[in-house]
Formats: sequence, C-alpha cells, structure tokens
Amino acid sequence: MKKGIYWGSGLIIIFLWSFTSKVSTDLSNIQDPSIEDIVKSYKKAIAEWPEPNIDKGVKWKEFAPLKSDSAYFAEQEKPNIILGKMLFFDPKLSQSNQISCSTCHDPEMGWSDRRHVALGNDHLLGSRNTMSLYNIAERTSFFWDGRAKSLEEQASGPLGAHHEMAMDVKTLPAKIQGIAGYRQLFKSAYGTEKVTYDKIVKSIADFQKTIKSQPSRFDRFLEGKYSSLSDEEIYGMHIFRTKARCMNCHNGQYLTDESFHNIGLTYYKRKYEDLGLYNITRKPEDVGKFKTPQLRDLMLTQPWMHNGLFDKLEGVVNIYNSGMHQLDPSAEKKLSDPLHPSADSLLKPLHLNKDEVKALVSFLTSMSGTKYKMRRPEFPVQ
Repeated sequence: MKKGIYWGSGLIIIFLWSFTSKVSTDLSNIQDPSIEDIVKSYKKAIAEWPEPNIDKGVKWKEFAPLKSDSAYFAEQEKPNIILGKMLFFDPKLSQSNQISCSTCHDPEMGWSDRRHVALGNDHLLGSRNTMSLYNIAERTSFFWDGRAKSLEEQASGPLGAHHEMAMDVKTLPAKIQGIAGYRQLFKSAYGTEKVTYDKIVKSIADFQKTIKSQPSRFDRFLEGKYSSLSDEEIYGMHIFRTKARCMNCHNGQYLTDESFHNIGLTYYKRKYEDLGLYNITRKPEDVGKFKTPQLRDLMLTQPWMHNGLFDKLEGVVNIYNSGMHQLDPSAEKKLSDPLHPSADSLLKPLHLNKDEVKALVSFLTSMSGTKYKMRRPEFPVQ
C-alpha cells in the first residue's frame, strides 16, 4: 500500500514539475519576463521559441543553421571552377591589366574591399559600397538595385563598366584566347580551346557559387549547443526578433527577405543622391529602395549600407532605433513632387534603451564564422 502511495505521489510531483518548467520558459505566460526568463525561452527547439514580431502581410522564414560545406574542396578541383577562379583573380580581364574581380571582392576582406565605395579604373570612385560575395548563389537578384537577375549577368556587369574594369568585352575573348595557358583551361572545362564571352562569365559565376559562409556560433546555438551564445547575445537575439523588428526584413537562413526597402538614406535632391531601384524600374514607389543585404559573416564585410556609411554596428542600430521617418514629405509636398520618397512603413521608432542596443549589437557579432581565406592562384601569363 505504501509503495503505491509513493509511486502515485512521485507521478504527481513529476507532472507538476514538468508543467512548471514549461510555464517558466513560455514568455506568453509571464507578465513581466526577466532577462533570465527570456534566455531560458530560447534554450530549446526553434519550433518552441517565442514568436517574432512580424507585421501583417510580411512573408518571413524562421532562422535555420548553416551546415559545413563538406564538398567545398572537391568542388574547387572541378575544371570549370578552376578556370573561373583563374579568371576571377586575373587582372588581364581589365583594360589596364591592373584590376581584377578580386580587386573589389578580396577574400582577405570578406570578399569585399572594406571601402565606403568601390575604386576602379583610373582610380574612379563608384557611388556604392561593394557587396560581399558570401552566399551569392543564394541570391535571387544582384547589386544594390537588383539590376542583374542572374549570377552570369552580375559577373558581366563590372567587366565593361568604365569606372570598374573598363574592358571592351567584344575584344576580351580574343585577348584571353591568345594566352596558351587559358586555352588548355578552357579545353579542360568545355572540351574545346575556343574562348567565348559567355564561357568567361559562366566560369566566373560558377566559381562565385562556391563562396559560402562557414557555420558560426549562432548556427551552433540553433543546432542545440546552447553554450555557444552568451546570455547577452541570446537576449540580443530576442530583441532582434521582437522589439527591434529586424525580422520583418532580415529572416530565414541568410537573414534577408531578398526584397528592397527605402530606409531613409536616399539623399533626395541633395549631394550623394541615389534613387536605387527606381533607376531600374522607373516606378515612383521604388525611389530610394535598396536590396536587403544578408547578415552572414557581418563582421567581415564592413562598412555597411549601400553607401558604406557605417563601420560600427552601433551606428547602424541607432539609425533604425530613430525610425528614419524624419525626412518624409508632407502630403502637400508629395502631391507637388510625386518622386519625393518616404521611408518604408516597416520602419518605426524602436525606443531601444542602451542595454538593449548593446545586447542587439552583441548578437549581430555572433553570425560571423568564416575563418578560411582563399589564396590567390597563379593564373596563366602566356
């Protein structure tokens, strides 16, 4: 009899304990959750996390961890990848023989150039920050204004641009064809020594597809290794998902919605004006919109924004904290100037305090995991 009582009591205690444990980490059941409560609520399967704050109508995806690319080194041995890598690093693809794709997309600088805006042929400055090539195969459009719809089109753009590589692309195949080493590389990749422009840009695109971020501490946390992030970083992730509203645009495995938004940095009718997507679509509603960048390996790809405005994450967070609607036109102004842009309606004053800003910045630093820096190849010279 006593044994039955003990068993029954034990079952009741276990039931009550499991119920209490669940309630204590379910933020919806806590009126004023502490940071400890918040941290606990994320140390479990992603499906059980607190829901993020997402505006109505926004399509979003949950976080997902990156996996190590186990096929990376085998991919690098493929003939088309070897050829693309040589072409990517070779300055002979430029008019001056001094500028290569890697001039702006340097593997030692996060496949970017660490400049506010790009520097190209004749030391001409571009108007935009160089986007990193990390995970470029996962993008659905390319460049800050989305003007390229394929990776081959993206690879082609800088070759002929006067302020970038300034090459006459019609003469480029013959120039490369004249180099014996390249004839052999093209034969290995395509079965013929004949060099064409399409093969050049395809090879470069194929190589770029192999440029991927490596898993970070953030990914290890997503996989259940909860000691990978500090309590402050976990709290920052909660702020990212809730009060800071970041997941309206930065979501999914690569933390981008692949869309375009005006965040208030158009400089409309002022020095440094850049109308962004509007220059491609000519639609008034697209004035000042730029592509949402992915956030993987964030600490390797500064400065940030389409114009390289910030090199510290605190600056980035602070402008979003402000809401960025200070320069929105009045109704009368908009009526008289239909192109006058307003910042995206997804942006709102966040009212983050100093501790929340600090935690958010701390979380953002956890997404950088890539340590391997590719060496430059010895490309053909004759």
